[in-house]
Amino acid sequence: MFTTAQFRVFSGESEERSLVRPRHLLRDGNRTQAEAAYLDVLRSEPDLKAAWAEYFQLLRAEGRFDDALALADRAIDQFEGDAFSGALKGAALVEMGRFRPALEFLQGSAEKDPDFGMVWHEMGYAAYRLGEYSRALMVLDRAFALDPRSGTLHLRGKILRRSGQYLAAEVAFAGAAEAAEFPEQRMEAERQIAITRRYATFGRKPLELSPHELTFAEHGTVFLSSTSGPAASDWELLDAFVLLARQARWQFTVLAVCDDWDGWRSLGHQLNLHAERVLAPSFGMIPLIVARRPEASNTLWQNGIRAIAGTGSGLSFVLEQEGEEPTADLAGRLAGFEGALDPDGARGLLEHPEARLVSRRLGR
Repeated sequence: MFTTAQFRVFSGESEERSLVRPRHLLRDGNRTQAEAAYLDVLRSEPDLKAAWAEYFQLLRAEGRFDDALALADRAIDQFEGDAFSGALKGAALVEMGRFRPALEFLQGSAEKDPDFGMVWHEMGYAAYRLGEYSRALMVLDRAFALDPRSGTLHLRGKILRRSGQYLAAEVAFAGAAEAAEFPEQRMEAERQIAITRRYATFGRKPLELSPHELTFAEHGTVFLSSTSGPAASDWELLDAFVLLARQARWQFTVLAVCDDWDGWRSLGHQLNLHAERVLAPSFGMIPLIVARRPEASNTLWQNGIRAIAGTGSGLSFVLEQEGEEPTADLAGRLAGFEGALDPDGARGLLEHPEARLVSRRLGR
């Protein structure tokens, strides 16, 4: 979510010089060094609001909401409780789940400076988190009119999607991509367009979708089973995957196994693949990465996912998907939601225009 840091609350050459280093470190993923650099800027230029906003967003993105609230309180002291510092505090209260106090605080800040777009944006986000979608959209319209930003359109798209207004949501995300100031914003808007199109596949609001459908919409993972009927066993799921691979004429060059389940030996035999416990990327490689229940700490699983993403070749398959990230391309079931095999449903979703495998190389 692009929120506070999108707003240029103070501009000028001196600002750009002061913030070059922390912005560069943050973009390169050096968050610890970036935080130290932002703190240096705040010590040397305590009136530089952009530094406060960007450091606040760093804390927010890391889920350090207590630290974000403490920073907002410091900003209130520094700027004598103006609309900017009030927007920071309201945003921190929202992230801590204190929605009503946050809205009241933001409303008071808007009254101090009704032409300050950032406070209206944060008020829209608070209303969105509270589930007051109509109010959120009205407030965001005002925020965008005052200060048109990609992040405001991004948030508008999320609200419309949550309401099941998929075409309007896609238009909002397309606008966010056009208005993006940074490559990261444009890439995220394009990702949200793909997610919105997957949601629209089912023709129902998000709250009406099954867990499997939600996971496909959000992450693109396709499941070989449904959430109803007699539960398919691990071996039945494996057989369904083999049948699907043969029907789709997938041809892999290596089988990378992330655990010691006996079924992978059978899978390698049926697909005529040699099983490896170490993935050594090579030219023309089309890996099949498999795990029974992958864990984020599994190095081979993580390396396999990165290799597939980097080369656009190969496929990841798990018997049971747990948690959200990183998700597999194809899974037997979602943890806690067992059901009968549904290969026809899986084939249909694999052919979706925004499915993961549409542009993936899966044959020699």
